[in-house]
Formats: sequence, C-alpha cells, structure tokens
Amino acid sequence: MTPGVEFLFSLERFGMKFGLANIAALCAALGHPERDFRSIIVAGTNGKGSVTAMADTALRAAGHRSARYTSPHLVRIEERFVIDGREVTPAALEGAALAVQGAAETLVASGKLTALPTFFECTTAAAFVLFRDSGVEIAVLEVGLGGRLDATNIVSPIAAAIVSIDIDHEAQLGTSLTSIAAEKAGVIKPGIPVVCGPLPVEALDVVGRVCAEQGARLIRTDTDAGLAHRVARLALALPGAHQRANAAVALRLLETIDEDAGQGLRLSADAMVAGLTTAVWPGRLERLDVGGCRVILDAAHNPAGARALADYLRETEPDGVTLVFGAMQDKAIDQMLSALAPVARSIVCVTAPSPRAEPAAALVKRAAGLRIPAEAIADPIAAIRQACASERTVVVAGSIFLIGPVRDQLARDILG
Repeated sequence: MTPGVEFLFSLERFGMKFGLANIAALCAALGHPERDFRSIIVAGTNGKGSVTAMADTALRAAGHRSARYTSPHLVRIEERFVIDGREVTPAALEGAALAVQGAAETLVASGKLTALPTFFECTTAAAFVLFRDSGVEIAVLEVGLGGRLDATNIVSPIAAAIVSIDIDHEAQLGTSLTSIAAEKAGVIKPGIPVVCGPLPVEALDVVGRVCAEQGARLIRTDTDAGLAHRVARLALALPGAHQRANAAVALRLLETIDEDAGQGLRLSADAMVAGLTTAVWPGRLERLDVGGCRVILDAAHNPAGARALADYLRETEPDGVTLVFGAMQDKAIDQMLSALAPVARSIVCVTAPSPRAEPAAALVKRAAGLRIPAEAIADPIAAIRQACASERTVVVAGSIFLIGPVRDQLARDILG
C-alpha cells in the first residue's frame, strides 16, 4: 500500500464523524477543488448508488466529461473514484491522497483542526482533488450517510435526488422516518430542482417542507404516469423491479438538467436511454456461474433492501434458494432475515470479513425461529462451495462488506 493511501486507511480508526467543519477546512486548504466542477448530489436509503451510476453513464454518453464518487467500495478503494467511466489509477489516487494528507496534517499542526479528519472526509476531499485535476465538467456524488452533515454536502449542486427513505443507520440518523428524512433533506439547497422517488408520506412531508423553505422545486417521480410508462419500455441494465423506481429518478434528474439551458449540460434522449440501459453497478443482483451453480450476489444490507431482494427472488426463483447470509452487528438483522426467509429453503450463516460483523453462530441463533434449516459456516467461500454442491441457485446477501470480498474471490476462482 502506498503512503498516501495508507494514510487514508489509517483514519478508519477515528470512525464516523458528522459535520461539515473538517471538510470545509480541508477544501479551503486545498484551494476549494469542489468549486471547479458542477455537481449533482444523490441521497437515499437505498438506490442512490444505482442512480449515481445511471446518471454518470448518461452524462458520459452525452459527451460530457463526467465523474462519479460512490461509497463504500467492494474490493479496491479506486472504485470510489470514476472519471470518464474508468476507475482512477493507483498513481492518481496516491497523488490526491498525499495532497489531502499534507493539508490535513498542516491544519492540525496550525491548530485549525484539533484532530485529523475521518477516512470518509479525506476520501471525499481526494475525490474533489482528482476531479479538479482531471478537468471534470460535472460529477455525480453519492451521499455517504444521511445528507445534512455528510462530507459530500459541502458542494453547491445544480440538482439533487432523494431516491428512497427507509429505516437504516438509526444510531446516526434517528429511529423515525421523519428524523431520517430531515437528515436526507439536508442536501436540498436554495433554488435547485430536487427529484424524489417514492417516499413514505411522513418522509415526503418533511422533504416538501424543506423544498418550500429553500425555494427548491420538488419533482416527484411516483406521480408521473408518463415517466413510469417510458421506463417500463426500456430494457434496464440493472435487474429487479426496484431498479425501475431508481431508473425513473435517474431519468427525471437527467431531463431536469437538460431542461436548464443555463447549465449548458444538454443530453439527448439517446444518451439518457444509454444511461439506463448500459450502466454497470456490480454486486447488485449480479449473477455468476460457479461450476454450474447460479450464484446471485446482492448488497442488500437493510430491511428495505432485503424486501426488494425477496420480491425479485419470488419472481425469478419460485422454487426457493439457499441463502448465504452475513451482516454487520449494527444492522436490523432480524428484520432482514424475516424478509428473506420466505424465499429461502435453507440459510447458511457466515461471518463477513469485517471487525463489525455478527458472528455466524450468533446469526444462526437469530434464525432459529424462522422454521427453515439454518447452519453456521463461518468462512463465506466455504459456505458457498458447500451450498453449490447441492443447490442450483445460491444467493449471497446481507452486507456490502460480505459481497465485495466474496465477489473478488469467486472471480479469481472462475478465471482460474
């Protein structure tokens, strides 16, 4: 690991810290790179990564020099920073990381910051440096967590999207839909268009109120029958019925940007369609052939994601699947298992390769009341191999921190 990237990962020990003070100080010390390109910010409980990928793909198809910043990564940190459809090179990331490290350490030494910023704050600053130095025209930024106090929210976007709102990250965002909506609505800035997917009534009330206070135009996709019809006619690149709702948000977001002549970001209808029909977003209902066994990898990591996965499996795998499940300790594990149990014939509980993972044995105890066979095999790859020996379809889900390493190892095995 190179010194700059090693510095970034060393900051993980500081955990998460909400607030814009650190990122504001970093950006100022770096010459405000976030001001050198236009930006779109995408928030939501689920679907924000998919919308980010679709929007970036469409902007690139329209001939714009676009970039996207997403989190977390599956395997390589470079996945977070994509310019012109390609991950940045390790050398480019190292240069940006060293610049951020220098700025952060100087801020601490001068007393302007009392401690080093967090991993996410510094990777966000590195994204801004990378995009500025590459001459990016527009960047699509996926919010890391919440919105109001997320490091990405330091930008002044030309448009925002709130894809979905559901229960997740209660410790940070609150336990009610209204409190979570208030955090996510923090990305709404004065006078910008805000495109929203289907939201619970109480969440929509919060978003609508903030839009009114900010003079921001609220654009709902769930009440636009014509939009739904246009999306339904497309062969989306990303599978699952829930992706149609995500695609509607992406399409309306792109149309809104195109309609604003003052931004000079024109997009043809063909470019928008390309964004929806060619976007690549790994680890989301991704199918792999492992020795004749169909393995479906899905990054569902909260109850809403688990419900979407279950709906997909009811349609595509009516005979049921073997579920290989691993999750983080701070997630709503019981609700996820309850959502997935009806589409599973059996569950193999694993320990995801993360210090925050719930142990496989503890997961089996949680699954005890589901009335389907459950066993613990701590090693995820061993669990998948055993499941594939007797099943035609195996689904791996529960955490991005499970899917990433599993996907990497399976790809290595398949390629030999």
